[in-house]
Amino acid sequence: MRSIVFAILVGLVGAALLHIVIVLALPRFTGKDAYSRVLGLYEMDSFFSLSAEPGPTGLANDDPYLRTAVCGFSVDGGPARFVAKGAVPFWSLSIYDANSNEIFSMNDHTAVNGNLDLVMATPIQLVDLRKAPPENLAQSILVEMPDEEGYAVLRALAPMDSFEETARDFLAESSCEPFRR
Repeated sequence: MRSIVFAILVGLVGAALLHIVIVLALPRFTGKDAYSRVLGLYEMDSFFSLSAEPGPTGLANDDPYLRTAVCGFSVDGGPARFVAKGAVPFWSLSIYDANSNEIFSMNDHTAVNGNLDLVMATPIQLVDLRKAPPENLAQSILVEMPDEEGYAVLRALAPMDSFEETARDFLAESSCEPFRR
């Protein structure tokens, strides 16, 4: 009798674990994870503003007070640099790896002079940059990227209609591109 109860319990625990693994892995296998959707946008290395209606990849800006832009990037060929300047009430940047794990985040209150100037690089690229830092990186924040590919999400606050144009201009003028010395 004990062996039957033990077998049933082991079977139930095994089935529960299998279902959890399948549910968590399903987006990765179907290509409906966030990274795959970002890669489905027009091109890498540039911010793409999201609209309120879901686009062809299913990504949308669903917050009425935030304007959002995303950018897929790779540090395989060299560091990636993110730059944005403007007078929006608030902005934030989040960097994710290809598995949608957050690597780094910051906002206008943690940035130098309130401007975004960030360089993502592999550990070896960071060592090279720190050995001989270019002058144009004097105010930049250097961050280690554990993987070669990822995506960034830049958000700008537009709490009233009068801020709408400023927030859209902030996102349109922001850059996400390979770093050039």
